[in-house]
Amino acid sequence: MSNQISLPTIVTPNEVAREKTLGGAIELCAKAGGYSLDKTLQAELKVDKAQFSRWTNGTEGIIWPKFELLMDTCGNDAPLLWMLHRRGYDVSSLRRLETETEKENRLLREENLALRRVLAAGVSA
Repeated sequence: MSNQISLPTIVTPNEVAREKTLGGAIELCAKAGGYSLDKTLQAELKVDKAQFSRWTNGTEGIIWPKFELLMDTCGNDAPLLWMLHRRGYDVSSLRRLETETEKENRLLREENLALRRVLAAGVSA
């Protein structure tokens, strides 16, 4: 079993909109993450076949920590995007917030570029 978050996979707004149920969005999430609805994903999520089946059939709710684990394991937010779509949100206009690591990375790249400009100006002078 892996304790790592999967690499992000892209799920398009059109793919999300095609799903009719939350269970369908969960199946899309798994498929986009490279999983089939089998023991591998169930083991990663620490749920049994019956519970997983109830989630996809819509006969049992899914608690938020398990929901997050599903999306993190599969590397996409298809079920969350599906819910937003069903509530009337424009999924294509959503954007993620910049994480602290991404912010630090962006600032370091900007600083690096500024230093390169200073060095280039000093060399050509």
